[in-house]
Amino acid sequence: MSILKVSNIRKSFGKTEVLKDISFTLEKGEVLSIIGSSGSGKTTLLRCLNFLETINNGKIEVDDEILYDSGSNVRMTDEKIRENRLNFGLVFQNFNLFPQYTVLQNLTLAPTLLKKGTPEEIENKAREIIKSVGLEEKVDFYPCQLSGGQQQRVAIARALALNPKILFFDEPTSALDPELTQEVLNVIRELKDKGCTMVIVTHEMDFARHVSDKVIFMADGVIEEQGTPEDVLVNPKSERTKAFLNKLG
Repeated sequence: MSILKVSNIRKSFGKTEVLKDISFTLEKGEVLSIIGSSGSGKTTLLRCLNFLETINNGKIEVDDEILYDSGSNVRMTDEKIRENRLNFGLVFQNFNLFPQYTVLQNLTLAPTLLKKGTPEEIENKAREIIKSVGLEEKVDFYPCQLSGGQQQRVAIARALALNPKILFFDEPTSALDPELTQEVLNVIRELKDKGCTMVIVTHEMDFARHVSDKVIFMADGVIEEQGTPEDVLVNPKSERTKAFLNKLG
């Protein structure tokens, strides 16, 4: 059974159509990597799925529950949008941590506001997640005291704190140097081993090949090609996919 089903999504900004009839499914525990050139619509797709943008047309379903259907007359209230977002955790390329809060406080803030347990339960869970990403010794540090890789690991931990059904990553290593990139990719590999369902917009082709169950190549707002890593990254059928991969060397 698909945990995520995306059907016929379209999104325009003014007269510019950025997403053109996007459809795909994702099974529980699968990792989907989305690749493509800058401007192909990858980040906009993530923002639409996470309800940071409103789609013009299409349907989004999670665990057979319709979160959004443009064909429905049901109006999306702010409360419903906030409720829908709880299905997803989103990790940005630039960390987006709260600089005035410690690592622990960054993780406990949202669960506390949403009353996801007693203060003790919330803190204990946060400490457990922080330990799982290898930062238990940094629990009282502020973001400015951490390396970029450590900050991104905190961002991943924070996304996990609300028990999302699916984790979204938007170019999680693009702001990092190669050494720090590896530590973040290792955390994502560990999440895969634990059965976490993930959608990753990435430019790390080797990582996408070895960690993904599915790969989507986007170009000009459409899914040009999708399939297994072997299908898309090793034996692509589309000339546009081949040209993109050849450009990367």
